[in-house]
Amino acid sequence: MSRTRTHRPAAIGASTPIAAGGDLRPLRRRKARRITYIAMAMLAPALITLVMMRVVPLVSAVGLSFQHVSLATGETTFDGLANYIYLFGDPNFHSVLVVTLVFNLVLNPVVVILSTALALLLVQNIPLVGLWRSMIFVPAAVPGAVVALIWSTALQPDGLVNGMLEAVGLPAQPFLTSANQAAFSIGIMVTWGALGYWMIFIIAGLKDIPGSLYEAAALDGAGWWRRLFAITLPLLKRPMAFVLIACTVGSFLLFAPVQILTKGGPNGSTNLIMYDIYNRAYLLGDMGVGQAEVVVLMLMLSVIVLIQFRLLKEDRS
Repeated sequence: MSRTRTHRPAAIGASTPIAAGGDLRPLRRRKARRITYIAMAMLAPALITLVMMRVVPLVSAVGLSFQHVSLATGETTFDGLANYIYLFGDPNFHSVLVVTLVFNLVLNPVVVILSTALALLLVQNIPLVGLWRSMIFVPAAVPGAVVALIWSTALQPDGLVNGMLEAVGLPAQPFLTSANQAAFSIGIMVTWGALGYWMIFIIAGLKDIPGSLYEAAALDGAGWWRRLFAITLPLLKRPMAFVLIACTVGSFLLFAPVQILTKGGPNGSTNLIMYDIYNRAYLLGDMGVGQAEVVVLMLMLSVIVLIQFRLLKEDRS
C-alpha cells in the first residue's frame, strides 16, 4: 500500500529558508509599511478629531480676526489689522491681561507645590493610603461645570461656607461679590478640583526614583529633609515641570468657573481672557475682535510653553 504524503504550508511566522543570495530588505520594507499603515489607521480617529476640533477652529479664528463681521447680514469684509489695533488700544483688554497673568502667577505655583506635597505624603506607608488617594482624586473626575455649580451654591451669602462661619461666631463673607475675594474664591475652587489629578503625575515621578539612592543616602546619615532636597526634588524636576506647563495652559483656558460663579465681576476682578473672548464674540457680537483675542491668547500660550520647554531642555542638558 502506497502512502500519500501531504505537504502542509509553513505556519505563519515560522522561519523559512532563504534562498542563497536572497535579500531581506524588501521583506523588511513591506513589514515596516504594514506596521505604519496599521498605526495610521489606529491614529486616524484621534487625528481627525484633533484637526476638526482644534486646527480648523484656530485657522478660522485667524481668518476672522482680519475681518469685520456684520451682525445684520453676517457678511464679512476684510478689515486688515483694525481688530488688533482696537484690541491693544482697549483699556479693558489691558485689565484682562493683568488679571489673567496675576491669576496664573499665583495659582500655578500653588497647585504644583500642593500636589507635590500631597504626593510626598501619600507615597508613605500610612494607614488607608489607597482610600486617601481616591478621595483626593474624586474632584478631578467631576466635570468642571459641576464643580463650579457645587462651589457656587456653597459660597452664596446663605450657603454652606457662610453657615459654618456663622456657627463658630465669624461674620459671613462676600466670597463672590467682593472684588478682593472673588478671584481668591475661584482659585480655591480650581485648586480643589485639580490637586488630585496633578498629584497622580507627581506620584508616578516618585515611583521612578531608584530606591538605591535613598538607601545610599541613609547609609551616609542623611535625614529626611536632606534626602528631599538632594534626591527627591532634583529628580522630580521633569514631572513638576510638566505639571506646571499643563496647569498653565489649563488656567489660561479657564472658562466655566468664571461663567458660572462671577461672570467676570465684580468690577472685572475675575475677567479672565477666555471669558472676555466669550463676552466680546458672543454677548457683544464683536466677532472679529473676539477672534483677534483668540489669536493673541494662542500666541501667548505658545510663547509661555516654548520658554518652559526650553528651560526644561537646558536643565536636562
